[in-house]
Amino acid sequence: MSLKLFAAPMSSATPVVNAIAELGIDCEIVMFDLSSREQKQPAYLAINPHGVVPTLVVDGTPLFEAVEIMQWLGDRHGVERGLWPAADTPARLVALSWTSWAYVSYGALLNVLNFSQSPRADARLHHPPLAAEALKQLDAALGRLDAQLAKAPFLLGDAFSLADLIVAGVVTYSTYCGVSVDGHAHVQRWLQAFQSRPAYRRTWMGESAVA
Repeated sequence: MSLKLFAAPMSSATPVVNAIAELGIDCEIVMFDLSSREQKQPAYLAINPHGVVPTLVVDGTPLFEAVEIMQWLGDRHGVERGLWPAADTPARLVALSWTSWAYVSYGALLNVLNFSQSPRADARLHHPPLAAEALKQLDAALGRLDAQLAKAPFLLGDAFSLADLIVAGVVTYSTYCGVSVDGHAHVQRWLQAFQSRPAYRRTWMGESAVA
């Protein structure tokens, strides 16, 4: 099977690069310089018409949207490595629920926050009361995640999985956007475990692999 990932440093593709490193699979990775608008060139738009990263090309067929790519990687490569639950198991339903929640429900609130206060957003869109409400709802969402993590060290039980990588990647990014995890002890403990993993430190922090 041929895998080729189009990505960019510290972008929405970073969690996918992290997942590939965690799985230890062979994948050609093409890093774009987004400031040069490589992702908007016709050759790439023919692969991903949205002109964004990441895109994973599987035997010539493109797959885009980060969460879908990582769920597919879990299905195809994670089960045999013990990093993704097998089909038709209760844990698979838990994994799909929480990973989709991170990108859809939690991610939607994060988008509201960014549009209403981020220096990267048009200042005309800034709205402090909306940012405050988004932060309030994000904190409540983290409270629900904290309650889940109070049941076990990781989302699927006692062992780390790609479900943790996917959700923790979104939560980590949200802290860059001003979301605080203070008051959520289980989330803090879980994030620390995720961020101590060698694959995270290589792909997010740029640390060299240990020989």
